[in-house]
Amino acid sequence: MKKDFSKLNYYEMLDISPDAAFFEIRHAYNAALQIYEADSVVSFSLFSPEERKKILSLLEEAYLTLINAQERKKYDEELMQEGVIASEKDKKITRRPVCIYDIKRQTGTSMLPKKNEKVILRESVVQNKKINEILSGPHISGADFKEIRNELGVPLEKIAQETRVRLDYLSCIEEDKIDRLPVAAFLKGFVKSYLKCLCVEPADEICARYMRGLPGAEKQAG
Repeated sequence: MKKDFSKLNYYEMLDISPDAAFFEIRHAYNAALQIYEADSVVSFSLFSPEERKKILSLLEEAYLTLINAQERKKYDEELMQEGVIASEKDKKITRRPVCIYDIKRQTGTSMLPKKNEKVILRESVVQNKKINEILSGPHISGADFKEIRNELGVPLEKIAQETRVRLDYLSCIEEDKIDRLPVAAFLKGFVKSYLKCLCVEPADEICARYMRGLPGAEKQAG
């Protein structure tokens, strides 16, 4: 899995490049607040109050540092010494951080689920023998999620559109590409959203079983 949110540098937390202008920093901070605040429709129920509080505190710390010219200069110098970001002469090849949530994705209504589609999905989950066999097993993996999705005939792109989780992260979950998955706090939210999109319940319990089966689950617990 990728490193914990608290171990990201300030630019990665705000999803901006090290040469971002001050107005970009303000915009990124406001966008991040929309994702992580308690009333956010994007990440509703994805994080515990403690996780959300910690993330918001780190985001505020990042913002206050980067929006202050002197503090930002000191911080940049530290990152340059550590080799985390490029020096002035190498800034042209600095790689832009990758956003975990695809908040820039347009939310066209054509991809959003209709109420009757959800009813059909719930009925299909209950009636499908293969899905019930998978869900009743002692363990569950990303490959099992993919098989369930295929049984229901739901395109992965539709799940990405509804949940606003990046398509490549959903694909990595289904392919069990553990080294490419995000930190546990994010991953739990992504898996729950994925399951709820497919009307597979109980999402919390199934997600917990999935998380326990991941390598290093003991270290990720809590």
